[in-house]
Amino acid sequence: MDPEADEGDIRHLPFTTSPEIHRRTICSNCQRPNHVCLCHALPAHPIQTTTRVFILHHPHEAQHKLSTTPILTKSLLHATSITGRRLRRGLSPLLDQSPPAVYLFPSTTSSLAVDISDPKLSELIRSGENGGLVLIAFDATWKHAREMVKASEKFLSKFAIRVCLGMEDEKVSGGSIYDSELILRKEPFGGCVSTMEAVARALRVLEPNGLEIEGKLIGILREMVRLQAGFLKPMKPRPKLLKKKKVKEVEESESSENENL
Repeated sequence: MDPEADEGDIRHLPFTTSPEIHRRTICSNCQRPNHVCLCHALPAHPIQTTTRVFILHHPHEAQHKLSTTPILTKSLLHATSITGRRLRRGLSPLLDQSPPAVYLFPSTTSSLAVDISDPKLSELIRSGENGGLVLIAFDATWKHAREMVKASEKFLSKFAIRVCLGMEDEKVSGGSIYDSELILRKEPFGGCVSTMEAVARALRVLEPNGLEIEGKLIGILREMVRLQAGFLKPMKPRPKLLKKKKVKEVEESESSENENL
């Protein structure tokens, strides 16, 4: 690298381990393919927060091209991630200290979550104004996230409170990872969002300048999806499969109608 180059000058260096002749170059800064590089959308300096963000990244999700965790950790100064399937003692020096913490996951019949806007959490939020509060998120498919939370709750129950964004609804058909705009990945039910959006919405409540932080993170997410949308086909809901008996009844009915014409 040129020692006289300006510190703000981002270098896009080819990086690949593929032996193929036509190699896809990867940006050395954002670690995304150069044709969907996000460096122009990332903040010049990582966003400062009093809340420390910790993300448990499922091994499968870590390989996904649309994972938002890498971009999130580059956008926030106090955001870190670890790849794994459960949280436990010895995995993170930060969590081993049992700091005041909240972890994001909707309520289930066996484990209820407190709305992150609930006034009962105000004291906990105030305790983190000097950098004490930790926000924990799980980055995985819905199925894997359930498993990760269940496996981690015994450890988390000692110092963390389970919170939700107050918008998840399993009775509503799945939307996209950003309301109706991000059409690249199908979510299991209404209110599900990407890890980056979930963290952004949580920080809106937890941080004094939360609205500003949320706006910056969502702006980066919009740009990521805009770039990616040009290379991927939108995900369509899987058509409902009829049982063989039902299919036969439909075919016989159509055949009968044709004969009567």
